[in-house]
Amino acid sequence: MLTLQHLNDSRSQRILWLLEELGTPYEMKRYQRDAVTRLAPPELAKVHPLGKSPVITDGGITIAESGAIVDYIIRKYGKGTMMPASGSAEYEAYNEWLHYSEGSAMLPLMMNLYVSRLKEAGAPLHPRIDSEMANHLGYVDGALKGREFFVGTSLTGADIQMSFVAEMAKVFDKLGPYPNLSAWLTRMHARPAFQRSVEKGGAYRFAK
Repeated sequence: MLTLQHLNDSRSQRILWLLEELGTPYEMKRYQRDAVTRLAPPELAKVHPLGKSPVITDGGITIAESGAIVDYIIRKYGKGTMMPASGSAEYEAYNEWLHYSEGSAMLPLMMNLYVSRLKEAGAPLHPRIDSEMANHLGYVDGALKGREFFVGTSLTGADIQMSFVAEMAKVFDKLGPYPNLSAWLTRMHARPAFQRSVEKGGAYRFAK
């Protein structure tokens, strides 16, 4: 059976959401961050050498990286749902969002997280980081104009994958200028499967 290695306050929350949307049978093994360092426990390194989450195991297969996990679960368990037909124009847009989330959009958000911890020492870097965050969040907001979902007319893996970008933007109080992205996140939070994922995965909060 598919097993999700679930770390609190991490990207594994969106994998849990995906599994709930699909109704896929799964097991969940919980891990808790260190209260002081906020790092994952060393036990996770026994599952995957990076010691990060999310990680899934499915029979003899172990997969890390959110985009790869989303792609695998939908292809194997989605029964033709939650992704456009391969080769279609919508599929290319879908695939781009899967890669864009972590490949581009998350970089300035994570830089903001780490540099903020430097306090005054990090101040010279914030103008550039703020500019990059605005660039990416503006792009995402524009892509959602007049749309309920990132691709097509129903929920896809693109929405699952992009959710962490919106969540982190919300943590940093950056959603105000981006009404389309903010409204999209509110819609995602209202989905019953999302709410079930929060109930099963634990309190959903990300520290600044």
